[in-house]
Amino acid sequence: MTRTHFLAREIFSGIADKWTLRVVGIIGERTLRFTQLRGEVEGISHKMLTQTLRGLERDGLVDRTVYPTVPLRMEYALTDAGQALRHTVHGMCTWTRRYLEAIEESRERFDRAPQTTATPVESGPASTGR
Repeated sequence: MTRTHFLAREIFSGIADKWTLRVVGIIGERTLRFTQLRGEVEGISHKMLTQTLRGLERDGLVDRTVYPTVPLRMEYALTDAGQALRHTVHGMCTWTRRYLEAIEESRERFDRAPQTTATPVESGPASTGR
């Protein structure tokens, strides 16, 4: 596996976790302070939001602006890469809505059909039976 494939898998794993896509979706609408964001991501802990934001910042998907006030004020906004991710996810959601009924019907047919226990035969030279 190449370095690019390894990195892509690592990035996809980070994006596909429980919180990241929710945070990206919410930040994509507007710049938010930490407490505002936490209030909008139902069920997320302070620690998990901090970890999620740090990961997004590390990957260049979120910009964090720190204002030297007492207490410190931090705001989060998506970068161009973060906005592109948000649009990609929106496209995946559109695809899901479009094909959801067909996928559900296919799953029902598959689940009702008798399943064989045979394993697929690898392609290769045809067996002569000898």
